[in-house]
Amino acid sequence: MLTAANSLRGERRNGLPTASLQLAVRRRNPRDGQGLPGGVGLGAYRLSVQHGLQEPDYRAYAAAGMEALQRWYGRWSGCWRTTGWWNSANALTALIAYIQRTGDQTHLSVLERTFRAARRMHSDFLVSFYDDNAWWGLAWVAAYDLTGDDRYLDAARTIFANLLTGWDDACGGGVWWNTERRYKNAITNELFLSLAARLHQRCPGTGDYLDWARREWDWFCARGLVGAAGLVNDGLDGSCENNRGQTWTYNQGVVLGGLAALYEITGDASHLRQGEAIADAVLGSLTIGAPDARHGILLEPGEHNTARSDGDRPQFKGIFVRNLYDFYRQSPRPAYSEFIRDNARSIWANNRNSRNQFGLHWAGPFDYADASRQSSAQDVLNAAVPLVAG
Repeated sequence: MLTAANSLRGERRNGLPTASLQLAVRRRNPRDGQGLPGGVGLGAYRLSVQHGLQEPDYRAYAAAGMEALQRWYGRWSGCWRTTGWWNSANALTALIAYIQRTGDQTHLSVLERTFRAARRMHSDFLVSFYDDNAWWGLAWVAAYDLTGDDRYLDAARTIFANLLTGWDDACGGGVWWNTERRYKNAITNELFLSLAARLHQRCPGTGDYLDWARREWDWFCARGLVGAAGLVNDGLDGSCENNRGQTWTYNQGVVLGGLAALYEITGDASHLRQGEAIADAVLGSLTIGAPDARHGILLEPGEHNTARSDGDRPQFKGIFVRNLYDFYRQSPRPAYSEFIRDNARSIWANNRNSRNQFGLHWAGPFDYADASRQSSAQDVLNAAVPLVAG
């Protein structure tokens, strides 16, 4: 049970740059203060001498975004309305990161409520899609990091055990997308890598998590899932080769999180070099130019053709940025921090309605709101918070 006795585990900030000078000032742009919680005017700007830019109060941005996201939360289902099962795992992950980065515990009880309610829908958070299960596994690892509650870690371990049932010798290894066993794709195997590595970090001496993480990465490389352009393609074809499928942003992100964890465990710099190559390829090719954005604004392949009924694609970009932040903590290149903050500013300035709801197009214009779009943008605002913390 979550109680006040469960002390929040503060996020490590080793290696993160802080602004040389920060000063709260007030601006009277009417749009800035629009709809913020608690009467906070987004007038509160952090003035940073870094790069000569005035940094806004990302914490206030994140608070406004989280308040809007929680309007979709279903107390009885433990999930978020207007979105799907796997998306709700990502919304939960965004909420946990918000609490961790800001210290605001307003929504802390959502963890326990979701843990109880969502598992009534799907026992142990398991469905027939292994990637969906892995998203919930990563969410419960994050919940454990925040609270220290072993039940959350046990849930993640149960989910990983389920993923192992999806691994076989077809194509030399790897996990199937779902129990029909017709497709081995990148995202499922990236999630397997990331969850295995994170469980090893939290359960030393138990299980074979590190062995599985290494085995997964060796297989991923052997199958050539990182394509000629330096980006991860969607999966394997019938000949067990790279199918040259779409280079979705979340495929670039989840692998960064896994490589960051592997580097942290092993100290093997090759994991950083591979991650940097993927991250740099994203910044160079999956972006759209925008004023004051030094490295562009993230653009999903085919973003402007996204159907209103598409419940998946709106989630992808936030997953990339969430994992880019994790990778940045191991490889603190200024370009990665700048990219995160540029996207956070653009979301607030160009992709927001009067209720602080965020749309799909981070460079604008706002299209419409749902919990997938909101939690995806929330990942960016969460990532920006510690990048200017003094």
